[in-house]
Amino acid sequence: MVFEKVTGILAGNLGIDASKITSESTFEDLGLDSLDTVDLLMSIEEEFGVSIEPSESLKTVGDVVNEIKKLGVNE
Repeated sequence: MVFEKVTGILAGNLGIDASKITSESTFEDLGLDSLDTVDLLMSIEEEFGVSIEPSESLKTVGDVVNEIKKLGVNE
């Protein structure tokens, strides 16, 4: 469920088909620069009610999903 919500947010913000986004998709692959990534993380934080610290370790969609799950969200 977390992955589906994250890909939905990405797809909506980027105007792409969610089915084209995989957990291995990097933000660079999706055409996001660092400012876009921060904006995306803010949208995700709002959706899940968590605080995610931007870092170099968050390079893929899967990294973000795992970070959200580490914060206790599993819906």
